[in-house]
Amino acid sequence: MRNHFITKRMADDSLFLIDIDKILREKAPKHVKYIPKFVVSYLKRIVHQDELNVFLRESKDKVGVEFLQACLDFLDAKLIVKGKENLRKDGLYTFVSNHPLGGQDGVALGYVLGSFYDGKVKYMVNDLLMNLHGLAPLCIPINKTGKQAKDFPKMVEAGFASDDQLIMFPAGLCSRRRNGVIRDLDWKKTFIVKSVEAHRDVVPIHFDGRNSDFFYNLANLCKTLGIKFNIAMLYLADEMLKNRHKTFTITIGKPIPWQTFDKTKTPAQWAQYVKDIVYKL
Repeated sequence: MRNHFITKRMADDSLFLIDIDKILREKAPKHVKYIPKFVVSYLKRIVHQDELNVFLRESKDKVGVEFLQACLDFLDAKLIVKGKENLRKDGLYTFVSNHPLGGQDGVALGYVLGSFYDGKVKYMVNDLLMNLHGLAPLCIPINKTGKQAKDFPKMVEAGFASDDQLIMFPAGLCSRRRNGVIRDLDWKKTFIVKSVEAHRDVVPIHFDGRNSDFFYNLANLCKTLGIKFNIAMLYLADEMLKNRHKTFTITIGKPIPWQTFDKTKTPAQWAQYVKDIVYKL
């Protein structure tokens, strides 16, 4: 799940709120005074700072699955779940899904699986999400950049060695549009390698949804221009709220035994194999 809220810790140490002013002071201290006020106002508007902070305050006492339920209520998201019979209580599993939205998909999968497994689920997510107090109990923080990069393997090991069900979006980024087709970028092989090591069967999941044409056009423009910073990421909160009041279909496939992933294919090829299954669900 890769929703990119930028947050600050409040005085009571229990609530994090979105604070664009603070993030600009911290990330661009030498340039912040030159940033026009209208740009700052635009950033606050595009990340829906005021609206989301109201929700975060109102839900500050909710954690885990209860917080995810509050998120779904806030977004007025309705879910149709197919393939519930493929969920099993016995054993540990790695649940892998396409990542079309960057918001509702992560929240919805956490809620559906967290409800079934009595909260014994964990997201493999970017550590910024740990700042969301309500989500923290469901997250194994992953920071692939900066000084914590060396800890990435340890965090992955901790997740797969735990007795929790794991939820992963192997593409990392949410889906992009290529040649008119909306689809995930290449899936990383980590979930294959670690699921085999930990003897976890892999459960493919398809989430039906899409972001706006603006989002896909912006992402493609940045790629064409060679802009490495993920500018489209800034618009994920806006996309999330554009997708309010919608019904989403989640299709859960049959577990794939970990023994399937043998030496006949490379881990990267097996990752592509599972991705293809997801898109056929």
